[in-house]
Amino acid sequence: MYLTLPKEDRQLAALGKHVLIELNDCNKDLINDIEYLRMTLSEVARQIGATVIKDTFYQFTPQGVSGVVLIAESHISVHTWPEYNYAAVDVFTCGDVIKPRNAVKLLAEKLKSKSTTFIEIKRGIGAGNRAGVS
Repeated sequence: MYLTLPKEDRQLAALGKHVLIELNDCNKDLINDIEYLRMTLSEVARQIGATVIKDTFYQFTPQGVSGVVLIAESHISVHTWPEYNYAAVDVFTCGDVIKPRNAVKLLAEKLKSKSTTFIEIKRGIGAGNRAGVS
């Protein structure tokens, strides 16, 4: 079952944008370097105009990193699988000032991704996305 609101309601209810980024064929050393990822996500946040508040990252054994950069506008998170040369990044921003889509190319370049895809969805009550409802 899918829930969809009328178009006029959808336009008023979008509170933010959420970009889900699939970074494939990345440099495995870069996506396993916790300090590089911490610096890169904070730098990308600033480059897209976001205000960095705080970050937290964790290095897994034997490999992989998860981390979040808290921004005034919401967050940027990363989860990496160096054994697959893969990183998943979410960029969520509230409002219309920051364009989270602008982070895609920056992250692809910094993580040396050879194949990057993304999807952008509007977030908020009745934001116009098709969503499964149970």
